[in-house]
Amino acid sequence: MTVSAPDFASRPQLAEDVARFVRKRIFDGTYAAGEYVRLDQLAAELGISVTPVREALFELKAEGLLAQQPRRGFVVLPVTGRDLTDVSNVQAHIGGELAARAAVNISDEQLRDLERIQSDLEEAYAAGDDEQAVRLNHEFHRAINVAADSPKLAQLMSQITRYAPESVFPVISGWPEKSNEHHRRLLKALACHDEDLARAEMSEHLAAGAKPLIEHLTERGVVS
Repeated sequence: MTVSAPDFASRPQLAEDVARFVRKRIFDGTYAAGEYVRLDQLAAELGISVTPVREALFELKAEGLLAQQPRRGFVVLPVTGRDLTDVSNVQAHIGGELAARAAVNISDEQLRDLERIQSDLEEAYAAGDDEQAVRLNHEFHRAINVAADSPKLAQLMSQITRYAPESVFPVISGWPEKSNEHHRRLLKALACHDEDLARAEMSEHLAAGAKPLIEHLTERGVVS
């Protein structure tokens, strides 16, 4: 199934948006391993110049999702279960530490904001609004990382998370319910300012997604 192209022409951060768009196509199987992503063709499809598209493809090359072939362009690399597991394990370690630090620092206002985000996220899941759910889930984790007040660690988390296909999780059978349960337990740990429990809850949450993600992508031929 081909993913329709959103309106890119009016967006200020084009390269980042294009990278997100191509990344989603890789993880939903639209771009299969071994397929070439054509610079001119993608630019024409999105209605933008080739410059931000080229920047986006180089970014995806740096992430290990694409390789550049001399005189042939950018080719999609295979997605492996081992890579996804490695990413999940690194996320669990860094994310756990960020949650522990957030538990120490978090304010009542930040806790209220997190509760609001989680409530909106549960509504988005219930309504089947996958795009909104992805955005709110990202916002939930980002708010915790901000509360941790550890910008370098949060930056590392942001970089590794780019390889994790966030857009896939809302459609994995049973994951929204499990994720909501994890988030609620994490919120309780943060409210108690229990750094050890917050670390454990976040680590468990981030590690738990690897197996259902790999199974989901394998069923769809994305992971061989």
